[in-house]
Amino acid sequence: MASCRWPWRRCCSWRPAARSPGPGSAGRVGPPGPPSAADASAQMHYFNLVKSLTSAFPNRFHHSTSASRCHSRTQSGEQYSDPFKLGWRDLNGLYEDIRKELLISTTELKEMSEYYFDGKGKAFRPIIVVLMARACNIHHNNSRDVQASQRSVALIAEMIHTASLVHDDVIDDASSRRGKHTVNKIWGEKKAVLAGDLILSAASIALARIGNTTVISILTQVIEDLVRGEFLQLGSKENETERFAHYLEKTFKKTASLIANSCKAVSVLGCPDPVVHEIAYQYGKNVGIAFQLIDDVLDFTSCSDQMGKPTSADLKLGLATGPVLFACQQFPEMNAMIMRRFSLPGDVDRARQYVLQSDGVQQTTYLAQRYCHEAIREISKLRPSPERDALIQLSEIVLTREK
Repeated sequence: MASCRWPWRRCCSWRPAARSPGPGSAGRVGPPGPPSAADASAQMHYFNLVKSLTSAFPNRFHHSTSASRCHSRTQSGEQYSDPFKLGWRDLNGLYEDIRKELLISTTELKEMSEYYFDGKGKAFRPIIVVLMARACNIHHNNSRDVQASQRSVALIAEMIHTASLVHDDVIDDASSRRGKHTVNKIWGEKKAVLAGDLILSAASIALARIGNTTVISILTQVIEDLVRGEFLQLGSKENETERFAHYLEKTFKKTASLIANSCKAVSVLGCPDPVVHEIAYQYGKNVGIAFQLIDDVLDFTSCSDQMGKPTSADLKLGLATGPVLFACQQFPEMNAMIMRRFSLPGDVDRARQYVLQSDGVQQTTYLAQRYCHEAIREISKLRPSPERDALIQLSEIVLTREK
């Protein structure tokens, strides 16, 4: 349904002639450093930088539907057809193996815990994890095999992600996910919380079996970040500078931390070089933030049937995401709505209209581009391989996804 898509949805084809340095360090290319440590004034400077860049070249944003815009040619000299197909080579039986990890005898609890492990998800995180594992192994000693422990990290990442979805749906009182009813709507909130806890406990047991204390420490950080990110989402900042920094920190903790730390974990298992560990982490961090920024864009530009969940959901939950924060620069009257979390009748509809009348969607998309560019810059430091090139392509697929 073309009428459901706003024409600014896919604008990944625009590239600035030269990237300006990020804030905080002379000559540094790419987005700011870890959002959790960002200086508030630097964040606002970057916020205004993105705004000025996008407004300076308004006619150079355009809608593109051509897949050829994405980085599809390998730089390694070896051919592959699709990064997802390449990743799935190591993920055959992914969901069956996850269900084996759950080991539940109670019928109802088993149904609840396995509900989202039906093979209908994107498996975006496990794909990135196994591709990163191969890329790091090849970089270290030209090994093309994924270790069993590295594959386990991919399973654990999907389990942690799914448990967080179950818990998020309870907090948000969501009624649909991936085109079907949520666990909390079918079985109730109390049982849904317990089902999410059970998935997390199974993931923790699988993590302990890996037996690497560094990897255990890395992945338990993800669970802490998820909780802290949810608390950040429950709060808000009155000051506009702090508000944007708050949003980026929440985005990192709720979404990017899992991808970043899972990538780092498989790099630790496959390569002893701390430089490679940092490359893996930075790639995952930047792709993860870009992924969530585009998710926030899709909440304004896609239909419910495309997303598999209601759109404008963030506004209804009282959340001010990237498109809203950028739109607020053009429509200051949105500040009052943000502070009252869009709680008055008509607030959600008015805020949505302000966003669509502003360049909030374009600027958020451009910010996602900047993070993807930084991810590509990081992963390009590894030795050329089909897996490395697939990770480059995945970072651009993030920008053009429709759900």
